[in-house]
Amino acid sequence: MTNIAVFASGSGSNAENIARYFQDSTLARVTLVVSDNPSAFVLERARNLGIEGLVFPRHEFSSGGAAVLGALTDRRIGYVVLAGFLRLVPPALISHYQGRIINIHPALLPLFGGKGMYGDRVHAAVRASGVTETGITIHHVNDRYDSGDIIAQYRIPIDPSNSPDDIARKVHQLEYAWFPPTIEAEIGKL
Repeated sequence: MTNIAVFASGSGSNAENIARYFQDSTLARVTLVVSDNPSAFVLERARNLGIEGLVFPRHEFSSGGAAVLGALTDRRIGYVVLAGFLRLVPPALISHYQGRIINIHPALLPLFGGKGMYGDRVHAAVRASGVTETGITIHHVNDRYDSGDIIAQYRIPIDPSNSPDDIARKVHQLEYAWFPPTIEAEIGKL
């Protein structure tokens, strides 16, 4: 059984969806939620699901991540999933979990990615650009925002009448449908 740690900075709807997906799995289970935000609602979601939640101040990530890595190894975490986590993952974690850290991005990378491109900012940029489709990108994590090897992309059309909020709703549906089974397939390759 692979223990999964989900990193999230905000509400945590994707984290909850992933945890519920793996509740009865014999392959993997979400056993830890990590946040850089002590008031993130994801911590409440974790508590309600009986999952341990840990908060690390932002400087723990920017100063190398030794405390984070120690907590993950102490808890025998085998796989890390970023689900709305807004920090750059420290090199020590990337090295230790080489090929076992994945992220989801709410657009079709390489478009609309990089530092500062998350959540509503992405959907507003997508709308402003005039593109006719968007989607999600699930990718491996490296030392740069949104630039790791792409695992999968799922697409949706954009109607000219769609607002950024409409786009966000469509993208969330893709995330809920495709992120957990993609994680499962990746862990199954290990």
